[in-house]
Amino acid sequence: MNVKGYDIAVIGGGIHGAGTAQAAAAAGYSVAALEMKGLASGTSGKSSKLIHGGLRYLETAQFSLVQECLHERALLLKNAPGLVKLKKIFIPVYRETTRRPWLIRTGLSLYYALSGFNRDSGFAPVPEKEWGDLDGMDTNGLQAVFQYHEAQTDDSLLTKAVMASAMELGAELHMPAKFTGAVFERGGWSVTFEENGIISGLRAACLVNAGGPWANRILERIVPSQKTVPLELVQGSHIILEGTIVNGIYYIEAPADRRGVFVMPWKGKTMIGTTETVFHGDPSATAPLESEIRYLLETAGRYFPRFRSARAEDISDSFAGLRVLPSSGGNPFSRSRETLLHCEDMNKAKVVSIIGGKLTSYRATGESVIRKIAPYLPSVKAKAETKNLPLK
Repeated sequence: MNVKGYDIAVIGGGIHGAGTAQAAAAAGYSVAALEMKGLASGTSGKSSKLIHGGLRYLETAQFSLVQECLHERALLLKNAPGLVKLKKIFIPVYRETTRRPWLIRTGLSLYYALSGFNRDSGFAPVPEKEWGDLDGMDTNGLQAVFQYHEAQTDDSLLTKAVMASAMELGAELHMPAKFTGAVFERGGWSVTFEENGIISGLRAACLVNAGGPWANRILERIVPSQKTVPLELVQGSHIILEGTIVNGIYYIEAPADRRGVFVMPWKGKTMIGTTETVFHGDPSATAPLESEIRYLLETAGRYFPRFRSARAEDISDSFAGLRVLPSSGGNPFSRSRETLLHCEDMNKAKVVSIIGGKLTSYRATGESVIRKIAPYLPSVKAKAETKNLPLK
């Protein structure tokens, strides 16, 4: 077997695998990425398609995460103007809405401050005389409407653009390539994978596990054995209905549990999501549940009369992705969304697992991974800075 050597091997071709490959190649390291099916074929292609700062994370005091995401959003708007577009977001407040106007205003003010007072993060109340122009939204009991901005993207295309950037800098991609195992020996990793029906191998000084929902399964296939991370997989489902809204994206409060749900235009139709349902089983077998579909239809119908007669058979498409959260009990909606970089002892086995993470902050996560493993790699000359790399 002809075995080629690299500084870094990345397992997984989702947004964090692509982001780590880009960060590694930009830093001057040789890197190989392995993806089992296709880029963004898992959770990275089944998100809410938003590049956002995480306004709702302010409720759980995740200020550093919000600030980081707002910073990364600004970079993506600059570096990927063809892929990431700024969109208006409307937050309606009704008599029964849990979050009162003063709380929304306070949250949006803090959001603006955490952005460094970036004009793209400003907000304003929508005058009552304009409520009738908000895509037919129900105005019965409506008390206030706030408007701010977030960005929207095609998550699959963004992931592919990031990997393309990595490859332009010298990264190599094996796809489809099923990771079959890795052994730490002679100070580095001997990695095996199946590509086009043939078992192949490579050597790497460091291993990055970017398997997302499959992260623990990857850890179980390496020697010496690594402690798996207690994880909870939380399914987020979306449905797509015929017809579109045109004025922007609506961030509404679900009557059933007071969670935030988005109603947004998507490729000439309307996308509604997301849910948060604890998932058990094979990560490859995700699909929206009947209860989730009912929840999303009822939520959209409460605010938009046009959707009140919609039934499951009216859904033109639906999909479900999995969030990876460290197990801690409690409501997934209030759980920390901070990214965890898990490693036992880098001196014994140079492996880092990316647990969780946000689509918006993939670049920062990739940079954090490289900073963590750089002390265990040879000194190299950087080729570029990811914060300045265009994506197309």
